[in-house]
Amino acid sequence: MHFVKKKPNQKRLDFVNKLKTNKILRVPGAYNPLTAKLIEEIGYDAVYVSGGVMANDLGYPDIGLTTLKDVSTRSYLISRVTNLPTIVDIDTGFKSCKKTIETFEEFGISAVHLEDQVERKRCGHLDNKELISKNEMVKKIKECVDSKKDENFKIIARSDAKSVEGLEKMIDRCKAYIDAGAEIIFPEALESEKDFEKVRKELKSYLLANMTEFGKSKLFNYKELEDLGYNIVIYPVTTQRLAMKNVEDGLRDIYANGHQNNIIDKMQTRKRLYELVEYEKYNELDEKIYNFSTDGHD
Repeated sequence: MHFVKKKPNQKRLDFVNKLKTNKILRVPGAYNPLTAKLIEEIGYDAVYVSGGVMANDLGYPDIGLTTLKDVSTRSYLISRVTNLPTIVDIDTGFKSCKKTIETFEEFGISAVHLEDQVERKRCGHLDNKELISKNEMVKKIKECVDSKKDENFKIIARSDAKSVEGLEKMIDRCKAYIDAGAEIIFPEALESEKDFEKVRKELKSYLLANMTEFGKSKLFNYKELEDLGYNIVIYPVTTQRLAMKNVEDGLRDIYANGHQNNIIDKMQTRKRLYELVEYEKYNELDEKIYNFSTDGHD
């Protein structure tokens, strides 16, 4: 119904082939399906679904309160409206890695990332995180790998160990995660260019860089990250932050002034919204659906 041409297996194959080009994949976060459509229209390489964003959208902090049903349902709704691969943050695996992997693969997701924090986790750019042991994480990764059916469904291992145990021990953990079957490594909360260089030098897998705002990492240009040898860059919370800032500003203006006239230019027009949801295409199903003009709605 969403006029998406590609099936999940083709999206996964596209993801694998894009990684093989050695050109960095630019992947913004989508907090809803409409944002995913915009990400595709602009020309990005994939869509990312952040666990923190999902928690925030439900009114929770990012401390492990969301469920498998919460995140998988939203991820499915996001992934089904785009031809792009979708990468999802599965936090610590939602108790059963087997059930989690089976669910996300069935829902058409292309890759997921699992982290080495305890179940009651916290945002990767906050202090005082607690980790599970390296062996526990290795066991979870192996369970993920054994549970998938499509070889192109990728397991990404995220390590939060840098700020807890130091860079060297984080790298040691990541090597074990690669040996366990993780094909992509997500080293969380790296800080300096030297950190990024060191990780690239030591690890032989694909690497994901997190360019989240207001965190511990320097915000690099994607070309800088590509030159450093990174394969994927995510902007996990960017779209939600942009949206919420504008929503807050607009609501405060209306509350203060009693009308929207001062902020109309900050809004998406009716015509632009209809373009994005491909309103006109639904006329192919019923000619009475799109029997009007959007002239004057710019």
